[in-house]
Amino acid sequence: MNITKILILIFGLSIVVGCIPSLHPLYTEKDLVFEKALIGTWQDGDNQDSTWIFSQSGDKEYKLVYTEDGKKGEFTVHLLKIKDKMFIDFFPIEQEGLNGFYAAHLVPAHSFMLVKQIEPTLQMACLNANKLKDIIQKDPKAVKHEKLGDGDDKDVFTAPTEELQAFIMKNIDTPEFFADPCNLKKVTAKPAAEKKDEAGKKQNDGENRK
Repeated sequence: MNITKILILIFGLSIVVGCIPSLHPLYTEKDLVFEKALIGTWQDGDNQDSTWIFSQSGDKEYKLVYTEDGKKGEFTVHLLKIKDKMFIDFFPIEQEGLNGFYAAHLVPAHSFMLVKQIEPTLQMACLNANKLKDIIQKDPKAVKHEKLGDGDDKDVFTAPTEELQAFIMKNIDTPEFFADPCNLKKVTAKPAAEKKDEAGKKQNDGENRK
């Protein structure tokens, strides 16, 4: 397989852009867990331009709708535990509106993050691409992977799930193996009365500008 000619499809998720894509999931069925606390709407601080909406879509499965600047991407999401560490695995849901020939050239990929905690803030961290590069340069056989494109800044994991898990856990305590985590806060629904007051205030402000 000529991986360099494959277009890896990972929609949205500006935070996940730094994550390393994988052709195989990080989980097996026995690794899956379900945490109800993940369900809901999350935002990165006061940044309302991007939202993460998790809902339950199966016994141990979530659906994520990620919106950034009005553009949406949908993912199938799984939480998993390997020993005492929790991870989250993302896989893009097929998008509508693509013609068949174009869609045939897109290969959806998994991406994953270390989940440091879910409450009170959701903290997730991608692998540190620079640290991964150092590890692979020292031992090119540390984990099966391929380079994307002509440069050396884009890697894709091709290792099967068990090998990928073993590589992650072998290096889990390596300093800077994971990047700094994102911190997402759950958005709570405002009471109807408060929403009505805000709407009235906006209307008054508009009338005062006239």
